[in-house]
Amino acid sequence: MSPEGNAREHEDGGSAHAEAASTPKTRNLYNKMEWAGAFGDIGTLIPFVVAYITIVKVDPLGLLFMFGIALLVGGFYYRTPIPIQPMKAIGAAAIAGGISPAALFGSGLTTGLFWFLAGATGAVRPIARLATKPVVRGIMLGLGLTFMVDGINRMKTAPVLAGIALVVTYLLLTNPKIPAMFMLLVIGIVSAVIMDPTLVAELAKIHVGFRLPAFSLHMITWNDIVMGTLLFTIPQIPLTLGNAVIAITAENNELFPDRKVTERKIAISQGIMNLVSPFFGGIPMCHGAGGMAGHVRFGAKTGGALVILGAILVVIALFFSESVSILFKIFPNAILGVILFFAGSELAIVVKDIGDRKSDFYVMLIVGAGQCTAKRMDKGLSEKEGRQKRGPALVRHFEPLKLHDPNRFRLDGRPVPTGFLSILAGLSAAFRPSGKYEQRHGARQQQEPLQE
Repeated sequence: MSPEGNAREHEDGGSAHAEAASTPKTRNLYNKMEWAGAFGDIGTLIPFVVAYITIVKVDPLGLLFMFGIALLVGGFYYRTPIPIQPMKAIGAAAIAGGISPAALFGSGLTTGLFWFLAGATGAVRPIARLATKPVVRGIMLGLGLTFMVDGINRMKTAPVLAGIALVVTYLLLTNPKIPAMFMLLVIGIVSAVIMDPTLVAELAKIHVGFRLPAFSLHMITWNDIVMGTLLFTIPQIPLTLGNAVIAITAENNELFPDRKVTERKIAISQGIMNLVSPFFGGIPMCHGAGGMAGHVRFGAKTGGALVILGAILVVIALFFSESVSILFKIFPNAILGVILFFAGSELAIVVKDIGDRKSDFYVMLIVGAGQCTAKRMDKGLSEKEGRQKRGPALVRHFEPLKLHDPNRFRLDGRPVPTGFLSILAGLSAAFRPSGKYEQRHGARQQQEPLQE
């Protein structure tokens, strides 16, 4: 049976079969490799968190607290490094558009409702069936290359530091005694102090102040919900479908076949966390496939990495929420770039099992190109907008995300994400020749994979 047949056989078995495969045999670990892997996704987390706090004026207490809670629940429930990430299209558009936190929370509510209903009713399943193996591999390839390019852009801010960090990371990636992430963090902290001597004085100003997150529902009006839905929720849907539903399901089930998940379970999970998050000041979140690649690349094998990172974020939220911008300055841009680069390479390398059929290569490349284009159009501020709106604390961390495009669509003067390219390219795979045509020509294509 072909790889597509195996994948579809798994789907046809329904969610019950996949969920039954998830057994309590594997427990979360909390060893040094899980601690190292816990930081494998901070390359995307930190810039968006700082931008939300500095530009959109989201209270860091609610943002980090709900992020940490989501990580804790995800780690204990899935027992794999299923990532929790900011929804990037929503985040980039919100940061560039200068909206209020209430509209952001409104988009979180409608995003959560959409994905909860899509999962609970099973509506996500027939759409996911259209995603054949070349489509999934194309999504992963596009995401991986995007991460690598973003990482390179960040590394340009300090090329010497980035070069040293790249070499050290590469040499230690397979070293079980000295996790590469630990060395990266040490290099990052030391270099941050050397490059900015005033950082020591800023760190000395950090103080402990216990606060509990406030209930934020009263801030949200119907106008906020409508604006958030039109500007952010709807454009984010195709990106989330490809990256945080289809791709993450395939990635998790390949890396951890004893702890499988289904598209339906992932959709419901994203729905629940986004329905709850806005109530306490949290931002829209998803299970982005690139995050798992980062966690795994730096050593994570269980949900313990998520629990560790979640606990750290909850502690920062409750006790250090007023000093978040200072704390995150200890992570230089170049170091975040190295983390993103290796996470992207881990995600992109999965295409090696695509097979020999030329048609599969075409579909994979088309989807990958569409995914790269969509992600680059969706991410970040234009250079002019960024310089006008970001604060001094943001310069170091958000500058490399200015993947601007002068042809972005805009609605009422606000940038609107355009993530439909990769999904349209992916759906084209559903119309590939099949049936008798496959029977007549399949053997020839396998024998002559790169010939017309």
